[in-house]
Amino acid sequence: MSNMKTNSQGGYVSGTLVSLIVTIVLLVGALGFGGWAFMSRQDYKNNSDQKASKAADERQKATEASDAAKYAEAAKSPLEAHKAPDQFGGVTVSFPKTWSAYANEDGQGVNPVDDYFHPAAVPNVVNKDNSFALRVQVVSQSYDKILKGFEGDIKGSKVSASPYAFAKVPSVVGTRLDGEVVQNKRGSMILVPMRNMTLKVWTESPTYLADFNTYILPNLSFSP
Repeated sequence: MSNMKTNSQGGYVSGTLVSLIVTIVLLVGALGFGGWAFMSRQDYKNNSDQKASKAADERQKATEASDAAKYAEAAKSPLEAHKAPDQFGGVTVSFPKTWSAYANEDGQGVNPVDDYFHPAAVPNVVNKDNSFALRVQVVSQSYDKILKGFEGDIKGSKVSASPYAFAKVPSVVGTRLDGEVVQNKRGSMILVPMRNMTLKVWTESPTYLADFNTYILPNLSFSP
């Protein structure tokens, strides 16, 4: 009778101990899970705050860049105008007022008109490495001869060619060249016959192609 009572008490103690251990384990697990959840939430909050701040900074930079681009575009107007001597076609070029011009129009040599245009200040015109936003030349050679000089580049796909007429002089049809219009310089060039000469108008860098198409070409005029 005494032994049975002892065994019963031992089983009761063992069951209680097991329950206590399980409870402790569950409690530790719950605390661990709670701590992990809290840390995860804090990490998510911190990351979210950082992402939100980064997104706000990027939006601010995009807005500032957009505003700067709009200001730069607005600053180009109204356009400035330059007219070459009448004996060389009276070529009139309208260009952004934020650009400068260097006109070489002494009527001497193969290029009686040889003008340079560029934003801010015109770079050194003697340095062949400089690329200009706009070049305008009147060449004392025939249109056919000048165009023939590009035949090899057209066949070799260095440049593409298509018919072109200035909007203000639609009766004179010439050629537009796109690609490496000058050695080691990519851009676009317009060639049109003008009396017994050739008018060449071009940009020497893709950077200025938008201005070339938007401001220069639609407003250029000359006396055929």
